[in-house]
Amino acid sequence: MAKLSSSMPAVNLPESELKIWGKNWLSDTDPETRKKKSKSAFAPNQITPFSEVIDNAVGESLATMLGGINIVKPHAKSLLPPEKDCVEIGHTKIVGGIRTQNFDLAYRPDGPRIVYDLKTLNDLKSVGKNWRNMINDLATESATVHTRFPYCIVGFIVVIPRPALSSKYEFDISRTLERLGTRKRPLDEMHLAEVVSLVIWDPATGKVDQNIPEKDSNIRIENFSKTLYPIYLERYKGLTPHGSG
Repeated sequence: MAKLSSSMPAVNLPESELKIWGKNWLSDTDPETRKKKSKSAFAPNQITPFSEVIDNAVGESLATMLGGINIVKPHAKSLLPPEKDCVEIGHTKIVGGIRTQNFDLAYRPDGPRIVYDLKTLNDLKSVGKNWRNMINDLATESATVHTRFPYCIVGFIVVIPRPALSSKYEFDISRTLERLGTRKRPLDEMHLAEVVSLVIWDPATGKVDQNIPEKDSNIRIENFSKTLYPIYLERYKGLTPHGSG
């Protein structure tokens, strides 16, 4: 039986890997296919492997928090995890109260306790065209989980390259995500999420922008673990598989 850790480690986004992906983002050629692509944008086939870099960082932090449990790939379309006590990274199927939803990561030892999804807006055009639809998707994903599993913790990370985020949208996106990530209790509004982070990264260096969101914002990436852990502790401490710890 895994013992719950005393904290959740910070989500460590690997700068070296982000820099490699930044080079791909800036290039006009996909190094894998050798085909031309738009500069300052990912090719469609690059989005998933880029996203997995962030997903894996979240999964490692969460697995450590949960006592060093295994990280596994979910069975396709299965409603049950491959192991009794594990963190699943990959499309994980959750049947919610509104619709069936795939999440990028889940912890579901007795039903979903934690689900997480990553959203990326990968170029200037995508940000302007799609950010409002993305917010609607996040709210719907939260609601479909919470209507059936009100104690489940829903987490999101939104990732945008710095050159793709114009000042026109910076404030609106930040403030909207701050409002979305405020669900503290199981009886709170179902469309809200327990934890949300906004990551703005520099493709030239792989570094996360330290100025966006603002220093006191609840959606900074360093607050992801700090927010999630006490909520999990309040809802699930002492329950199997954590024993009475």
